Amino acid sequence: MSVARLAAVQCADPFSLLSWQSGETKGLLLRCYLPDALQVEALELGTAKSLGLFVACKELHGLFELELPRKRKTCLYQLKVTLGSGHCYVLTDPYQFREQAYYAVHYVNSLPENLYMQLGAQLVEFEQDKHLIKGTRFSVYAPNASSVSLIGDMNHWDGRRHPMQRTECGHWVLFMPDIAAGVRYKYEIKDSTGTLLPHKSDPLAFAAEQYPSHASLVYDHSSYQWRDQRWQTRKMDGYHQPMSIYEVHLGSWKYNSKNEPLTYLQLIDQLIPYVLDMGYTHIELLPVMEHPYTGSWGYQPLGLFAATSRYGSPDQFKAFVDACHQAGIGVILDWVPAHFPEDGHGLARFDGSCLYEYEDPRKGWHPDWNSCIYDYGKDYVRQFLVASALYWFDHFHVDGLRVDAVASMLYLDYSRRAGEWIPNIDGGNHNYEAISLLKWLNSEVYSRFPNGMMIAEESTSFAGVSRPVDAGGLGFGYKWNMGWMNDSLRYISKDPAYRKYHHNDLTFSMVYAYHENFILPLSHDEVVHGKGSILGKMPGDEWQQAANLRAYYAFMYAHPGKKLNFMGNEFGQGTEWNHNQQLPWFLLEFDKHKGIQQLVRDLNLTYRKVAALHELDHEAAGFRWLNYQDSEHSTLSFIRQDSEQQRLYVVANFTPVPREGHVLPVTEAGEYEVILNTDSAYYWGSNYPVIVRLDNLQGTGATAPYQLRLDLPPLSTLYLRRKPE
Repeated sequence: MSVARLAAVQCADPFSLLSWQSGETKGLLLRCYLPDALQVEALELGTAKSLGLFVACKELHGLFELELPRKRKTCLYQLKVTLGSGHCYVLTDPYQFREQAYYAVHYVNSLPENLYMQLGAQLVEFEQDKHLIKGTRFSVYAPNASSVSLIGDMNHWDGRRHPMQRTECGHWVLFMPDIAAGVRYKYEIKDSTGTLLPHKSDPLAFAAEQYPSHASLVYDHSSYQWRDQRWQTRKMDGYHQPMSIYEVHLGSWKYNSKNEPLTYLQLIDQLIPYVLDMGYTHIELLPVMEHPYTGSWGYQPLGLFAATSRYGSPDQFKAFVDACHQAGIGVILDWVPAHFPEDGHGLARFDGSCLYEYEDPRKGWHPDWNSCIYDYGKDYVRQFLVASALYWFDHFHVDGLRVDAVASMLYLDYSRRAGEWIPNIDGGNHNYEAISLLKWLNSEVYSRFPNGMMIAEESTSFAGVSRPVDAGGLGFGYKWNMGWMNDSLRYISKDPAYRKYHHNDLTFSMVYAYHENFILPLSHDEVVHGKGSILGKMPGDEWQQAANLRAYYAFMYAHPGKKLNFMGNEFGQGTEWNHNQQLPWFLLEFDKHKGIQQLVRDLNLTYRKVAALHELDHEAAGFRWLNYQDSEHSTLSFIRQDSEQQRLYVVANFTPVPREGHVLPVTEAGEYEVILNTDSAYYWGSNYPVIVRLDNLQGTGATAPYQLRLDLPPLSTLYLRRKPE
């Protein structure tokens, strides 16, 4: 008998067996499957009028039938269930709502955002037969499964109780009346051979529990009331505005009184005031998408639609973003579409097949991170990833996504030796499918969220990463300048006695500075895996290390490109970052670290206030070398200017030797002032006297016909400008 499939949890079409069916002779038949029931009665919804007692079927324990030979029209009903213990309860049978269950799949394929608007667990209400019905519609894509059951709090995690209906397009659907926000659930899936898989979390879950359950949670996105309308409607001119980003790992920024990471709500009270005080314009969060392993810092995510519950609820995370916006701070999230871990409850072999990942390990397995790689050639996977990106802009009002590991997506041979990768159709190493996806992704984001930002972490010379798609680029708004980061850190890490042989490391970045819209990153990647801290990379004794760091930071803020600094860098953390403990805030008891922090604060404020430092970051007119060839003395100087030709002069001395009478070409006669000096005692510097004087004699350069003579402090960077008349 076909109903035996219910007990074996092998039923793919429960609507054909349960609820209203045609009677064997005439009229209608009601059928339900309740394995633990002793007696079942049907009650008309609303009136509670009895439709009759079900009869237990001899063919299958737990199967009940009620013949209604005189009934010609269906009605909504409830089931009054009596257990062997004598306990009774009433439930609304989900299998009488066939049309509502199927509703989602009619709209899934038209737009990428329909995935998070229709699939997963959607709270819905509708009117049927003059009754208002409320509940949750569950939909999951598992085209190669032989059966899928909804399991959770509503059925004691018993896969027999709520088999889902398979649709022609491979989705499995079921509407569950009376299921509200907060209910836990998963999917019990059997593969094409009927083999039971590990219980799967919902790939489109909006909330999830931590280990050991990893259960998905029904969540109501409509409950939070946003208050950031002014921020959302502000006028944006991003490329010409200052952008100084504070990169934060929420789990280790600061602990609360319980010696635990701050919650989203506690971060409102502590992180936001700190960021405001320090003068940053944006916060960038290491991935907050739900991830099973805390030690991955979020870079092995499985819940691309769920804010991690480690620090609170999704509404509390919304409150954090909302508070940032009301304080004038933008929020950027790290987002990982390059790979995912193979934890049993996740996406790997989701329905028994490689549904989300490439099947061939030469494309589908990442050797660096021991994780699966998304199959960018599958329409559903492409839609899934684009939907995730749109979701964070839409439901969480984020201002940007920094896309992790773009290089690993672009190149088929990334971190692979010969014979370990599959060339593309033209025999090359570009992953055309990933390239196509990234172009579509960026086009979708910018068309729907014009004020949004898409930022690529891309470490190669791939052309046009931050150029528009219609101009042949990938369509990102910005790209991390990994070349500048690697070159400049290599230079500043060397003993000053040898820097003259590596002067090109500081100047080479200007050769390609306008090929992309760059962000200069000193990110978490530079303070982990044995690399030490940024301060720890500096050579010399304690004073020289701090002086090197201060001079380097000021050089960074003057260099074209937006800025990013990882937490702890701003006060000179001495040890490598440890995600298992909070930052060493006690260091601020010492003048050295207070001085570094004060310099970063002043750099941020100067950078934001002086248009010459940010307005033309991505245009060649905003920068001009004055002297880039003085390798012998390890000094360099240049001009930053804005669209009104207001100029800031920058001169750096990367040796511990003062340079008296240093010549700085300038464009105009007049009195000049130092507006920032990294050697100031205010920053724990030596306070070496800087004497600025204009030569009586003009210089020889046509673009800088005058000369300043000034005494450069050791290991310092100075910002100068002509005093207004």
